Amino acid sequence: MDRRESMKSMLVGTLAGGLVINGCAPSGEPASQGVTPKTGLYGRMPAEIARDQQLIEDKFFSEHELETIAVLCDLILPASGEFGSANDAGVPEFIAFIAKDMRYQQVPLRGGLMWLDNRANRKFGTNFKSCTGSQHKELLDEIAYPDKATPEVGQGVRFFNLMRNLTLTGYYTTKMGIDALGYKGNSPNVWDGVPDDVLAEHGLAYDEEWLAKCIDQQTRNEIAKWDDNGNLLN
Repeated sequence: MDRRESMKSMLVGTLAGGLVINGCAPSGEPASQGVTPKTGLYGRMPAEIARDQQLIEDKFFSEHELETIAVLCDLILPASGEFGSANDAGVPEFIAFIAKDMRYQQVPLRGGLMWLDNRANRKFGTNFKSCTGSQHKELLDEIAYPDKATPEVGQGVRFFNLMRNLTLTGYYTTKMGIDALGYKGNSPNVWDGVPDDVLAEHGLAYDEEWLAKCIDQQTRNEIAKWDDNGNLLN
């Protein structure tokens, strides 16, 4: 199983409890769901639309922080096969919105980004986003596995857990992420009646004339008509 499949399994296994977004922020204000809301989104009240627009226009992260988030998101969830990366799905923008919508996330996120840059500078003399691929791997290996991490990198572990959860939440609530999961949702299909083995088990069978008229998918949109004795007329 590759890393992307592992991430998918982690997400599916924790969807019931939720990853990051739990319905509302501590202040009682509604928390954002999925990708960045847009003005006019169906189901939004005028006050909610105004609030969303204000959050979209606000700015919290610096350009350097946003670039670091973008690098980290794609390291957590890179492109694979026909599906794009976290950046392709707009996950950094989602995280930027969450930081403004759920303000209690601001200190952990900004503090974690500072910790990551400081760790990279101590080990390699540069900031995190400027590290090489092998340097990124070495840094993330220190904090991506809590059971193996040392107390020295405890803040980094907490930050990486938060970023991994946000990245998965952001990605798998987009169309790209849903397609990657193979989720079909409630979609119409063709029903050809109760299976023969189930009917036989109960000593039942379809009337051939009724079956031909009502289960024929070419006539599925025709409304059946019956006489007073329960006989099919059409």
